[in-house]
Amino acid sequence: MSTRFDTKIAVLLREDLATWQRLNVTAFLVSGLGTRLPEVIGEPYEDADGVPYLPMFRQPVLVFEGTKETLASAHAKALSRALPRAVFTGDLFTTGNDTDNRAAVKGVRTEDLDLVGLAVYGPRNAVDKVLKGARMHP
Repeated sequence: MSTRFDTKIAVLLREDLATWQRLNVTAFLVSGLGTRLPEVIGEPYEDADGVPYLPMFRQPVLVFEGTKETLASAHAKALSRALPRAVFTGDLFTTGNDTDNRAAVKGVRTEDLDLVGLAVYGPRNAVDKVLKGARMHP
């Protein structure tokens, strides 16, 4: 039985990323949502032998792709709607740790961020509006 959620977790990736970059960016972006929004996390897992596993998101994560312009537009819409979001910039491919990652983002004005990925969470309709112009990742 499929559940329809009132909320949506979505990741938008720039279409020109290499496969390894797409996977890396997606993993980093969704990790930010789970740490600040406990309502997106389900219950812990356990197998038939009683071995426990960490909880995961309680709903699917939808992955989209778009142009640099689509990302900039989605980012602006997410900001204007004050939706929870995480960003990944091109500069983060050259850093090697969390401190340098944060410094790389901090050093660039919002409008000048070289966005390669954006994660957003919120009411389904609001997230759909943010993602207008993006397409589902193949």
